[in-house]
Amino acid sequence: MAKLLVKNLRKVFGDLEAVKGISFNVDEKETLCLLGPSGCGKTTTLRCIAGLETPTSGEIYINSTLINDLPPQKRGIGLVFQDYAVFPHMTVYDNLAFGLQVRKMEKSKIDSKVKEIARLLDLENVLQRYAKRLSLSEIQRVAIGRAIAVDPEILLLDEPLSNLDARTRERMRTELKEIQMKVGITSVYVTHDQLEAMTLADRIAVMNNGLIEQIGKPSEIYDNPKTLFVARFIGTPSMNFIDCSFIEKNGKAIIDANEFYLDVSDISSIIKEKTTTSELILGCRSEDITIETKKTSPDSIEVEVKFIENLGAKSIYHLGIGEKRILVKTHIIPGIKIGSKVWIIFNKNKIHLFDKKTSLAII
Repeated sequence: MAKLLVKNLRKVFGDLEAVKGISFNVDEKETLCLLGPSGCGKTTTLRCIAGLETPTSGEIYINSTLINDLPPQKRGIGLVFQDYAVFPHMTVYDNLAFGLQVRKMEKSKIDSKVKEIARLLDLENVLQRYAKRLSLSEIQRVAIGRAIAVDPEILLLDEPLSNLDARTRERMRTELKEIQMKVGITSVYVTHDQLEAMTLADRIAVMNNGLIEQIGKPSEIYDNPKTLFVARFIGTPSMNFIDCSFIEKNGKAIIDANEFYLDVSDISSIIKEKTTTSELILGCRSEDITIETKKTSPDSIEVEVKFIENLGAKSIYHLGIGEKRILVKTHIIPGIKIGSKVWIIFNKNKIHLFDKKTSLAII
């Protein structure tokens, strides 16, 4: 199994610096997801690894071999495209055999390899079926099968689920995860869909404007975003953000959001150590806020229910306090309706604070 190392990768197109000197590694059998919005540089990065684009500067290694100057076919790369690029006029067998035939492998070895891949990906019953008659799930498996048939060291996947409807995408995410577990190949997966990244990746590299803002396990990215962008991009619904000020008054350290305040005396030293400005942004995920029907503590904040999204077992409560809006995702609370006055309590162990000038996380 192979390791991938990308060092200080830059790619410039005319006046556009698409990738701005990023570095990351992918360990053996690991799936790293490049996640970010359109135009962030994730697909350009993938194409540089594949050899479809030439880096402006930087180095790309598979194991200890520098591959910058190698043509795509000699890099040991398997690539699954956004549109799968399966040949519709060929049978499943011929699609799986295509890369092996190009390499002039013996027919007996091709037959053995195709059947091995078919067993692995549950395609044995459709080997003689033409690709144009396959389901989307089968087409995806054929595309992956064709990519891994040539025994690549690294598998690259470029938004393979982006053209599907929501229900099909949900089902195929599960199938793709199962395939990854079976194949166990070092992979780089590009997507703009945070749910795909959280589901499929061992680690996620969140990209924005040609840079990697944070890299880590899905739980680390979700629970401890290092920048305001990462916090905004990850999570459904998005994290609540409230402009606030850090002040010290009457022996207490306070986060003042005008309509309400939070006592943060126990973490004041951390705040003062990590920022020189008093202008901050308070962040809190919708599931880390509790709704109560009466005031139970000094930390309770009165709000008004503006709207309720019913999700079945849970609801998203849209709450108003002054001009601010706060979303809380929780179980259905009987008796609460639009216009109700309720109280919320922030879980102080789960709040986030960001420096308003730098957008970097403080806690």
